[in-house]
Amino acid sequence: MDLLHRAADFENRKWSGMTTSDRINASREAKELILSINEVYKTTKDESLMDVMKRLTAIKRKIEKRLNAKL
Repeated sequence: MDLLHRAADFENRKWSGMTTSDRINASREAKELILSINEVYKTTKDESLMDVMKRLTAIKRKIEKRLNAKL
């Protein structure tokens, strides 16, 4: 699946040394990936998709926590 490949690339990305703009874009990308995977999950109920969404959500929360601290 293309979504799972994009999610894996997103998870393996380097997160240190990001600018605020990079963090905003990463947060938006994470949200888009999570919502897309959720649409597939609704029809298949595949637990591995839920695990991917949980990992992406954890990364998204870290990014947004750092964003809110800077703003």
